[in-house]
Amino acid sequence: MAEHPSDDLPVDPDVPARPSRLNHPRRWDIALAIAAGGAIGGTMRHAVSVLVPDGDGGFPWGTFLENVSGAFVLAVLVVYLVEVWPPSRYVRPFLATGVLGGYTTFSTFMNEARELLLDGSVVVAFGYVAATLLFGLSATLVGLRLGRRATRVG
Repeated sequence: MAEHPSDDLPVDPDVPARPSRLNHPRRWDIALAIAAGGAIGGTMRHAVSVLVPDGDGGFPWGTFLENVSGAFVLAVLVVYLVEVWPPSRYVRPFLATGVLGGYTTFSTFMNEARELLLDGSVVVAFGYVAATLLFGLSATLVGLRLGRRATRVG
């Protein structure tokens, strides 16, 4: 039996099982990798937001495209990170957390849905939330399947 209820739960392989402030080294190198990736991802997100205008009725197409495409790319990337490439200290923090974390945006998504509601565009707001969830989950499943198919040899 586990000493603590969380001992039976799966743990992220990058996180020590029982981190302690006393014996847990600072990881500034990881923070810098994430920050560098975030700068790239945030710049990409800004570019998409500028290039893709909101649709008729205020549907936020830019954020929708960023979040759905980010879900797809993250799913493909996870296949490579977990099943293909050897473990690396910097690849996952830089690409997954940094670049894709900076590229996708839950906060803007929620703020835009809120503003649509406040503007009286209830149908558009609920459509935006539902479409983002549906297409985001679908993009994730497709990304996982395509990533696994692409990694097959022969």
